[in-house]
Amino acid sequence: MSTAATEHELTEQLQTFLRRDYKDELGKLAMNYPTRKSFAVDWADLYAFDRDLAEDFVENPDLMLDHFAEAVRLYDLPVDIELKDVQVQVENARRGALSINETRSEHIGEYIAVNGQVAKTSAVHPKLEEAAFECQRCGTITRIVQSGDGLQEPHECKCERKGPFVIDYAKSEFANHQAIRLQEPPETAKGGEGEHIDVNVVGDLVGVASPGDRVDLSGVYRVSPPSGKDKSTRLTPYLDGCAIEIEQADFEEIDVDEYLADIDAIASGEDGDPYELLKQSIAPKVHGMDDIKEALILQLFGGWRHKHPDGNVDRGDSHVLLVGDPGSGKSTLLRAVEEISPRSVFSSGKGLTKAGATAAAVRDDFGSTEWGLEAGALVLANKGVACIDEIDKVSEDAVASLHSALESQRVSINKAGINATLPAQTALLAAGNPTYGRFDENEGIAQQIDLAPTLISRFDLIFIVTDDPEEKRDREIAEHIIRSRQTVGKIQQGREVDDADREAIEPALDRDLMRAYVAHAKQSVYPTIDDPEVENALVDFFTDLRAIGGPDSPVPVTFRKLEAIQRLAEASARVRLSQTIEREDVRRAISLVRKTMQSVGVDPETGKFDVDVIETGSSKTQRDRIKTVRTIIEEVSGEYSQGAPVEEVLSKAEDIGIDPSKTEHEIEKLRQRGEAYEPQSGHVRLT
Repeated sequence: MSTAATEHELTEQLQTFLRRDYKDELGKLAMNYPTRKSFAVDWADLYAFDRDLAEDFVENPDLMLDHFAEAVRLYDLPVDIELKDVQVQVENARRGALSINETRSEHIGEYIAVNGQVAKTSAVHPKLEEAAFECQRCGTITRIVQSGDGLQEPHECKCERKGPFVIDYAKSEFANHQAIRLQEPPETAKGGEGEHIDVNVVGDLVGVASPGDRVDLSGVYRVSPPSGKDKSTRLTPYLDGCAIEIEQADFEEIDVDEYLADIDAIASGEDGDPYELLKQSIAPKVHGMDDIKEALILQLFGGWRHKHPDGNVDRGDSHVLLVGDPGSGKSTLLRAVEEISPRSVFSSGKGLTKAGATAAAVRDDFGSTEWGLEAGALVLANKGVACIDEIDKVSEDAVASLHSALESQRVSINKAGINATLPAQTALLAAGNPTYGRFDENEGIAQQIDLAPTLISRFDLIFIVTDDPEEKRDREIAEHIIRSRQTVGKIQQGREVDDADREAIEPALDRDLMRAYVAHAKQSVYPTIDDPEVENALVDFFTDLRAIGGPDSPVPVTFRKLEAIQRLAEASARVRLSQTIEREDVRRAISLVRKTMQSVGVDPETGKFDVDVIETGSSKTQRDRIKTVRTIIEEVSGEYSQGAPVEEVLSKAEDIGIDPSKTEHEIEKLRQRGEAYEPQSGHVRLT
């Protein structure tokens, strides 16, 4: 478009296009101008109007965007308004959305769309769009449109002098500016955190996308020139953003239609028990662990969110914790779930910060020292599963941030002037090791999990995985491991293997089929209990469990566990693609909950269910005993100026049936908590 006439014709062409296809949109824009200064255009509409014009837009976006803005400014409106500096947001560019790792040097200068997930956003800054320079000799104002990063100044004034010039900010024009970091979605990134690209957005695009959002972001693909003395020929790409489309569907990236026939066949039972097929498809390398694999299947399918009229929300996602001896297969199970879940994030607890776990306000690294908003695992895996290995190694600030996020499924940020709430509708699958490396048979299970009781209580299911020698089981596992390794080796060498060996290492269902299965169930199935008998079975189980032991017994279970059973029952129905929860779904959920309670929620001294073992880390028996020991210390201390002799405390406790070793243990716990001290050797006094 070299001549003025040609450029004039181009503007007229675009005006004709706008009159034909976007008359109503421009009318709405005029009504809201200048509060709103942008409107969206579908590239496909431009292509249908004029193929060459649409192709020119992709290859010469800067020129075409200028002419689009001019066409809008000159557009004949029924009202006396001039639409100046309007952003034309062109969506659905020619190639469709590319993944970040598909962008190449040949795209430089072109208009492209990139698909990804927002990992980080900067604070909003005013950006100088047109600077008004005042000549300090004659006072003349010279206006210079700013482009790029460096300030562009006038060469000389109308008075034919070269300044000096000073910017008059009151007469200059600004636009809001924000930087966005777009990354490969965690479940599609090939190793590590995946590639990312920074995007500059201005005007009405500011604040549109938040960390965790899945977006198609269209703009001009550019490269940053070397800075300062940097002579490198390796340049950093970025996007000047022009349009943002936020994914509205939960799993737009999954092609469910391709697998619908297979999914229906599995769910209906035509190919066998769907629950067994799914269990056989999770980490075939890990032998056994059927209960855990069944729990992971129900976690993947999940229940569904229920929103009450008053705004309260009951979460649908189930949280699962695996605690076990080293080498028991926990990490393998986490990796399997990460691969199957349509959306997933895998993190290690080592070095996991608050920002890495949920989200946080952090110093941004977009070239300024301002604060930005960065998403962590629970936000990035929104509507999916976050897998955190070695959760016992998570830092204290990260643990604190997990508490409310797991229950409310929101992450609130209030720091450095940033006030934001990000969605975290995420199921958490976590694995950790016992406090002492391996489980100690002589101490309660809950006391050997190195996590705060307030965090442990957020998990719907807790599985203890011990590595106890048992000849028959050990032989089966050893044979399975050896057989699996040998079979994989033969396949890699191109050798024949029999069907039995192949079945031992291959999942029953293809991974892509499972991802589509889970996505389809979560998007289209919302089961409820319609049969009063099924509802009564659930109520009877819960009330019977609450009534165990009578009024003086510890509270065996809270109503939080009832909600957990409902979520698991909904997930069980989703496996069959059923909109109705049947008795079998409730039975499956109750069975899993009961088994995990028997592992963790039992007072080891009485054998009774005691919810406080999980909720507070101490059973009712332990609390009663420590109360008694405190009373004895207080009474004996009154008789001795140097505090209560420990031997006498042990003797009096033994007289009322408390084992001396347990009394010593409780005294030591009082010391550790700062509730007692040793005034002199062999004596103890309460603080």
